[in-house]
Amino acid sequence: MKQFFGMSRNGDLKEAVRGLGKPQLLLLLSNERQFETHVRELEEIFPGVPSIGCIGMSYDIRIVENGVGVIAFSDGICATANVLEEVSVMPVKYIDRLENDVRRVNGSQENTVCIDFCSGNDACALTTMYSVLKHRKISLVGGTGDKGKVSANGKVYPDSIAYALIRNEHGRVKAYKENIYHQMGDYRFIASQTDKANYILGALNGMPAKQVYQKILGVTEEQIPTQTFKNPFGKINGNDVCIISIKEVAGNALACFRQVNDSDVLILLELGDYRAIVKNTIQTIHRDFPKVSAVFSVNCLFRYKLFTQNHYMQEYLKEMSALGSHAGLVGYGEHYNNRFVNQSMTCVVFE
Repeated sequence: MKQFFGMSRNGDLKEAVRGLGKPQLLLLLSNERQFETHVRELEEIFPGVPSIGCIGMSYDIRIVENGVGVIAFSDGICATANVLEEVSVMPVKYIDRLENDVRRVNGSQENTVCIDFCSGNDACALTTMYSVLKHRKISLVGGTGDKGKVSANGKVYPDSIAYALIRNEHGRVKAYKENIYHQMGDYRFIASQTDKANYILGALNGMPAKQVYQKILGVTEEQIPTQTFKNPFGKINGNDVCIISIKEVAGNALACFRQVNDSDVLILLELGDYRAIVKNTIQTIHRDFPKVSAVFSVNCLFRYKLFTQNHYMQEYLKEMSALGSHAGLVGYGEHYNNRFVNQSMTCVVFE
Protein backbone atom coordinates (compact mmCIF):
# COMPACT_ATOMS: atom_id res chain seq x y z
CA MET A 1 0.00 0.00 0.00
CA LYS A 2 0.98 3.62 -0.43
CA GLN A 3 0.47 6.73 1.69
CA PHE A 4 0.29 10.24 0.24
CA PHE A 5 0.57 13.52 2.13
CA GLY A 6 -0.24 16.82 0.52
CA MET A 7 -0.58 20.22 2.14
CA SER A 8 -1.25 23.89 1.59
CA ARG A 9 -0.42 26.41 4.29
CA ASN A 10 -2.86 28.92 2.81
CA GLY A 11 -5.73 26.43 2.71
CA ASP A 12 -5.80 25.70 -1.04
CA LEU A 13 -7.23 22.17 -1.21
CA LYS A 14 -6.46 21.74 -4.91
CA GLU A 15 -2.82 22.50 -4.17
CA ALA A 16 -2.85 19.95 -1.33
CA VAL A 17 -4.12 17.10 -3.54
CA ARG A 18 -1.96 17.93 -6.55
CA GLY A 19 -0.33 14.75 -7.82
CA LEU A 20 -2.74 12.44 -6.00
CA GLY A 21 -3.90 9.72 -8.38
CA LYS A 22 -6.60 7.26 -7.38
CA PRO A 23 -7.00 7.24 -3.60
CA GLN A 24 -8.91 4.49 -1.84
CA LEU A 25 -9.25 6.43 1.43
CA LEU A 26 -8.86 10.12 2.33
CA LEU A 27 -8.13 11.82 5.66
CA LEU A 28 -8.80 15.57 5.71
CA LEU A 29 -7.11 17.79 8.33
CA SER A 30 -8.33 21.36 7.96
CA ASN A 31 -8.73 24.66 9.77
CA GLU A 32 -11.81 26.06 11.51
CA ARG A 33 -12.55 28.73 8.91
CA GLN A 34 -12.41 26.47 5.84
CA PHE A 35 -13.33 23.05 7.20
CA GLU A 36 -16.84 22.78 5.81
CA THR A 37 -15.75 24.15 2.42
CA HIS A 38 -12.87 21.69 2.27
CA VAL A 39 -15.18 18.78 3.11
CA ARG A 40 -17.42 19.67 0.14
CA GLU A 41 -14.49 20.30 -2.21
CA LEU A 42 -12.80 17.01 -1.37
CA GLU A 43 -15.98 15.10 -2.18
CA GLU A 44 -16.30 16.99 -5.47
CA ILE A 45 -12.71 16.22 -6.49
CA PHE A 46 -12.86 12.55 -5.42
CA PRO A 47 -16.55 11.60 -5.51
CA GLY A 48 -17.43 8.38 -3.73
CA VAL A 49 -13.99 7.85 -2.19
CA PRO A 50 -14.36 7.03 1.54
CA SER A 51 -13.17 9.93 3.68
CA ILE A 52 -13.06 11.23 7.24
CA GLY A 53 -11.91 14.62 8.46
CA CYS A 54 -11.52 16.97 11.40
CA ILE A 55 -10.15 20.38 12.36
CA GLY A 56 -6.51 20.13 13.40
CA MET A 57 -2.87 20.57 12.47
CA SER A 58 -1.18 18.00 10.26
CA TYR A 59 2.38 16.98 9.38
CA ASP A 60 4.81 14.82 7.48
CA ILE A 61 8.30 16.32 7.67
CA ARG A 62 6.54 19.72 7.81
CA ILE A 63 3.89 21.11 10.12
CA VAL A 64 0.70 22.65 8.73
CA GLU A 65 -0.64 24.83 11.53
CA ASN A 66 -3.50 26.68 9.87
CA GLY A 67 -3.96 25.46 6.32
CA VAL A 68 -5.03 22.06 5.05
CA GLY A 69 -3.43 18.64 4.90
CA VAL A 70 -4.66 15.53 3.08
CA ILE A 71 -3.48 11.99 3.81
CA ALA A 72 -4.46 9.38 1.24
CA PHE A 73 -4.08 5.61 1.13
CA SER A 74 -4.06 3.59 -2.07
CA ASP A 75 -2.65 0.61 -3.93
CA GLY A 76 -3.65 -2.46 -1.96
CA ILE A 77 -6.17 -1.59 0.72
CA CYS A 78 -9.84 -2.23 1.35
CA ALA A 79 -11.42 0.70 3.21
CA THR A 80 -14.73 2.06 4.36
CA ALA A 81 -15.67 5.23 6.26
CA ASN A 82 -18.65 6.10 8.43
CA VAL A 83 -19.77 7.96 11.57
CA LEU A 84 -21.41 7.32 14.92
CA GLU A 85 -23.52 10.32 15.88
CA GLU A 86 -24.70 11.75 19.21
CA VAL A 87 -21.52 10.72 21.04
CA SER A 88 -22.38 12.96 23.99
CA VAL A 89 -25.72 11.21 24.42
CA MET A 90 -25.94 7.71 22.95
CA PRO A 91 -23.40 6.65 20.29
CA VAL A 92 -24.50 3.04 20.70
CA LYS A 93 -27.69 4.05 18.86
CA TYR A 94 -25.64 3.93 15.63
CA ILE A 95 -23.55 0.83 16.41
CA ASP A 96 -25.05 -1.20 13.56
CA ARG A 97 -23.12 1.01 11.11
CA LEU A 98 -19.82 -0.12 12.59
CA GLU A 99 -20.96 -3.73 12.81
CA ASN A 100 -21.90 -3.72 9.12
CA ASP A 101 -18.62 -2.05 8.12
CA VAL A 102 -16.55 -4.58 10.07
CA ARG A 103 -18.32 -7.39 8.23
CA ARG A 104 -17.85 -5.60 4.90
CA VAL A 105 -14.10 -5.09 5.34
CA ASN A 106 -13.77 -8.63 6.75
CA GLY A 107 -10.47 -7.88 8.46
CA SER A 108 -8.49 -9.38 11.30
CA GLN A 109 -6.06 -8.37 14.04
CA GLU A 110 -3.15 -9.00 11.67
CA ASN A 111 -4.19 -6.84 8.72
CA THR A 112 -6.85 -4.31 9.78
CA VAL A 113 -6.98 -1.09 11.79
CA CYS A 114 -9.62 1.50 12.64
CA ILE A 115 -8.60 5.18 12.43
CA ASP A 116 -10.98 7.65 14.06
CA PHE A 117 -11.49 11.39 14.52
CA CYS A 118 -13.76 12.36 17.43
CA SER A 119 -15.54 15.59 18.34
CA GLY A 120 -15.61 14.94 22.11
CA ASN A 121 -16.84 12.64 24.89
CA ASP A 122 -14.06 10.37 23.73
CA ALA A 123 -14.11 7.79 26.52
CA CYS A 124 -17.75 6.91 25.88
CA ALA A 125 -17.28 6.90 22.10
CA LEU A 126 -14.24 4.62 22.33
CA THR A 127 -15.96 2.18 24.68
CA THR A 128 -18.80 1.94 22.16
CA MET A 129 -16.46 1.47 19.19
CA TYR A 130 -14.30 -1.10 20.90
CA SER A 131 -17.31 -3.18 21.95
CA VAL A 132 -17.48 -4.14 18.25
CA LEU A 133 -13.80 -4.07 17.27
CA LYS A 134 -12.66 -6.31 20.13
CA HIS A 135 -14.46 -9.35 18.71
CA ARG A 136 -11.99 -9.41 15.81
CA LYS A 137 -9.19 -7.86 17.89
CA ILE A 138 -8.98 -4.93 15.46
CA SER A 139 -6.79 -2.12 16.80
CA LEU A 140 -7.94 1.50 16.93
CA VAL A 141 -5.80 4.63 16.60
CA GLY A 142 -7.19 8.15 16.49
CA GLY A 143 -7.61 11.50 18.12
CA THR A 144 -9.81 14.43 19.05
CA GLY A 145 -10.38 17.23 16.54
CA ASP A 146 -11.24 20.83 17.35
CA LYS A 147 -14.54 22.75 17.48
CA GLY A 148 -16.82 19.79 18.14
CA LYS A 149 -17.29 18.52 14.60
CA VAL A 150 -15.93 15.93 12.20
CA SER A 151 -16.68 14.81 8.66
CA ALA A 152 -17.37 11.56 6.86
CA ASN A 153 -17.89 10.96 3.15
CA GLY A 154 -18.43 14.60 2.24
CA LYS A 155 -20.72 15.57 5.11
CA VAL A 156 -20.01 17.48 8.35
CA TYR A 157 -21.31 16.03 11.62
CA PRO A 158 -21.40 17.70 15.05
CA ASP A 159 -21.09 15.62 18.21
CA SER A 160 -19.84 12.53 16.37
CA ILE A 161 -16.98 10.11 15.88
CA ALA A 162 -15.89 9.53 12.27
CA TYR A 163 -14.01 6.33 11.55
CA ALA A 164 -12.28 4.50 8.74
CA LEU A 165 -11.66 0.77 8.65
CA ILE A 166 -8.57 -0.15 6.63
CA ARG A 167 -7.53 -3.66 5.62
CA ASN A 168 -3.99 -3.96 4.29
CA GLU A 169 -4.25 -6.48 1.48
CA HIS A 170 -0.49 -7.04 1.20
CA GLY A 171 0.82 -7.12 4.76
CA ARG A 172 0.33 -6.62 8.46
CA VAL A 173 -0.70 -3.64 10.54
CA LYS A 174 0.15 -2.87 14.16
CA ALA A 175 -0.74 -0.08 16.58
CA TYR A 176 1.70 1.52 19.04
CA LYS A 177 1.46 3.98 21.93
CA GLU A 178 4.41 6.07 23.11
CA ASN A 179 4.62 7.48 26.65
CA ILE A 180 7.45 9.93 27.43
CA TYR A 181 6.58 10.13 31.14
CA HIS A 182 7.33 7.95 34.17
CA GLN A 183 6.21 7.92 37.79
CA MET A 184 7.55 10.66 40.03
CA GLY A 185 8.43 9.45 43.52
CA ASP A 186 5.93 7.25 45.31
CA TYR A 187 3.03 9.70 45.30
CA ARG A 188 -0.31 7.91 45.16
CA PHE A 189 -3.68 9.65 45.33
CA ILE A 190 -7.34 8.75 45.63
CA ALA A 191 -9.44 11.17 43.59
CA SER A 192 -12.62 12.67 45.05
CA GLN A 193 -14.98 15.61 44.61
CA THR A 194 -14.88 15.01 40.87
CA ASP A 195 -17.26 16.38 38.26
CA LYS A 196 -17.29 13.86 35.43
CA ALA A 197 -19.19 16.08 33.02
CA ASN A 198 -16.65 18.92 33.28
CA TYR A 199 -13.54 16.77 33.89
CA ILE A 200 -12.99 18.39 37.30
CA LEU A 201 -10.59 16.87 39.84
CA GLY A 202 -11.57 18.38 43.19
CA ALA A 203 -9.48 16.62 45.82
CA LEU A 204 -6.53 14.27 46.22
CA ASN A 205 -6.45 12.17 49.38
CA GLY A 206 -9.08 14.52 50.78
CA MET A 207 -7.07 17.71 50.19
CA PRO A 208 -7.81 20.37 47.52
CA ALA A 209 -6.20 19.19 44.26
CA LYS A 210 -4.71 22.58 43.40
CA GLN A 211 -2.88 22.90 46.73
CA VAL A 212 -1.58 19.32 46.60
CA TYR A 213 -0.14 19.86 43.11
CA GLN A 214 1.38 23.22 44.06
CA LYS A 215 2.95 21.96 47.29
CA ILE A 216 4.65 18.94 45.69
CA LEU A 217 6.05 20.84 42.70
CA GLY A 218 6.57 24.27 44.24
CA VAL A 219 4.73 26.13 41.50
CA THR A 220 2.40 29.11 41.49
CA GLU A 221 -1.22 28.89 40.39
CA GLU A 222 -0.32 30.65 37.14
CA GLN A 223 2.35 28.04 36.34
CA ILE A 224 0.05 25.03 36.67
CA PRO A 225 -1.31 24.94 33.06
CA THR A 226 2.22 24.76 31.62
CA GLN A 227 3.71 22.66 34.42
CA THR A 228 1.51 19.82 33.15
CA PHE A 229 3.88 19.55 30.16
CA LYS A 230 6.44 18.20 32.65
CA ASN A 231 4.19 16.78 35.36
CA PRO A 232 0.79 15.44 34.31
CA PHE A 233 -1.18 12.96 36.38
CA GLY A 234 -1.43 9.29 35.53
CA LYS A 235 -4.35 6.93 36.04
CA ILE A 236 -3.40 3.33 36.70
CA ASN A 237 -5.14 1.07 34.19
CA GLY A 238 -4.05 -2.53 34.78
CA ASN A 239 -0.39 -2.70 33.78
CA ASP A 240 -0.60 0.58 31.90
CA VAL A 241 -0.85 4.26 32.87
CA CYS A 242 -3.20 6.68 31.12
CA ILE A 243 -1.87 10.24 31.13
CA ILE A 244 -4.20 12.98 32.38
CA SER A 245 -3.32 16.56 31.38
CA ILE A 246 -4.32 19.59 33.43
CA LYS A 247 -6.31 22.15 31.47
CA GLU A 248 -6.69 24.94 34.00
CA VAL A 249 -7.27 25.86 37.62
CA ALA A 250 -10.91 25.86 38.74
CA GLY A 251 -11.04 27.43 42.19
CA ASN A 252 -9.28 24.94 44.48
CA ALA A 253 -9.82 22.19 41.91
CA LEU A 254 -8.11 21.27 38.65
CA ALA A 255 -9.92 20.99 35.33
CA CYS A 256 -8.42 18.22 33.19
CA PHE A 257 -8.55 17.12 29.56
CA ARG A 258 -9.69 13.64 30.54
CA GLN A 259 -12.42 12.42 32.84
CA VAL A 260 -11.47 11.54 36.42
CA ASN A 261 -13.89 9.63 38.66
CA ASP A 262 -14.25 9.43 42.42
CA SER A 263 -11.99 6.70 43.85
CA ASP A 264 -9.70 6.63 40.78
CA VAL A 265 -6.12 5.86 41.80
CA LEU A 266 -3.77 8.54 40.42
CA ILE A 267 -0.01 8.98 40.43
CA LEU A 268 2.17 11.97 39.56
CA LEU A 269 4.29 11.70 36.43
CA GLU A 270 7.46 13.45 35.30
CA LEU A 271 8.99 13.97 31.88
CA GLY A 272 11.60 11.41 30.84
CA ASP A 273 14.36 11.49 28.22
CA TYR A 274 11.97 11.94 25.31
CA ARG A 275 14.71 11.91 22.67
CA ALA A 276 15.86 8.48 23.82
CA ILE A 277 12.27 7.24 24.12
CA VAL A 278 11.47 8.32 20.54
CA LYS A 279 14.58 6.55 19.25
CA ASN A 280 13.54 3.40 21.12
CA THR A 281 10.06 3.53 19.58
CA ILE A 282 11.56 3.83 16.09
CA GLN A 283 13.92 0.91 16.78
CA THR A 284 11.01 -1.20 18.02
CA ILE A 285 9.02 -0.50 14.85
CA HIS A 286 12.05 -1.35 12.70
CA ARG A 287 12.41 -4.68 14.49
CA ASP A 288 8.73 -5.49 14.07
CA PHE A 289 8.51 -4.27 10.47
CA PRO A 290 11.70 -4.57 8.37
CA LYS A 291 9.62 -3.20 5.47
CA VAL A 292 7.29 -0.30 6.25
CA SER A 293 4.79 1.04 3.72
CA ALA A 294 3.38 3.83 5.88
CA VAL A 295 3.03 5.20 9.39
CA PHE A 296 0.01 7.26 10.48
CA SER A 297 0.34 8.92 13.89
CA VAL A 298 -1.51 11.21 16.29
CA ASN A 299 0.61 13.49 18.47
CA CYS A 300 -0.91 15.39 21.37
CA LEU A 301 -1.05 19.18 21.13
CA PHE A 302 0.89 19.33 24.41
CA ARG A 303 3.66 17.13 22.96
CA TYR A 304 3.78 19.46 19.98
CA LYS A 305 4.10 22.47 22.29
CA LEU A 306 6.73 20.76 24.45
CA PHE A 307 8.80 19.65 21.44
CA THR A 308 8.48 23.07 19.81
CA GLN A 309 9.54 24.93 22.96
CA ASN A 310 12.59 22.67 23.18
CA HIS A 311 13.43 23.10 19.47
CA TYR A 312 12.90 19.38 18.87
CA MET A 313 9.75 19.19 16.72
CA GLN A 314 11.49 19.40 13.36
CA GLU A 315 14.11 16.89 14.46
CA TYR A 316 11.33 14.59 15.69
CA LEU A 317 9.55 14.63 12.33
CA LYS A 318 12.82 13.97 10.53
CA GLU A 319 13.55 10.99 12.77
CA MET A 320 10.07 9.53 12.26
CA SER A 321 10.38 9.97 8.49
CA ALA A 322 13.31 7.52 8.54
CA LEU A 323 10.68 4.79 9.01
CA GLY A 324 9.24 5.59 5.59
CA SER A 325 6.15 7.58 4.69
CA HIS A 326 5.03 9.19 7.98
CA ALA A 327 2.11 11.61 8.37
CA GLY A 328 -0.41 12.47 11.00
CA LEU A 329 -2.56 14.73 13.14
CA VAL A 330 -1.87 16.98 16.12
CA GLY A 331 -4.81 16.04 18.34
CA TYR A 332 -6.49 17.24 21.52
CA GLY A 333 -6.47 13.72 22.92
CA GLU A 334 -5.19 10.39 21.65
CA HIS A 335 -6.96 7.07 21.16
CA TYR A 336 -5.40 3.65 21.54
CA ASN A 337 -7.85 0.75 21.30
CA ASN A 338 -10.42 1.49 24.03
CA ARG A 339 -8.26 4.07 25.85
CA PHE A 340 -8.46 7.85 25.73
CA VAL A 341 -5.10 9.31 26.77
CA ASN A 342 -3.38 12.71 26.91
CA GLN A 343 0.15 13.90 26.12
CA SER A 344 0.92 10.72 24.17
CA MET A 345 1.63 9.55 20.64
CA THR A 346 -0.33 6.73 19.06
CA CYS A 347 0.34 5.35 15.61
CA VAL A 348 -0.40 2.53 13.21
CA VAL A 349 2.28 0.97 11.05
CA PHE A 350 1.46 -0.66 7.71
CA GLU A 351 3.75 -3.36 6.33
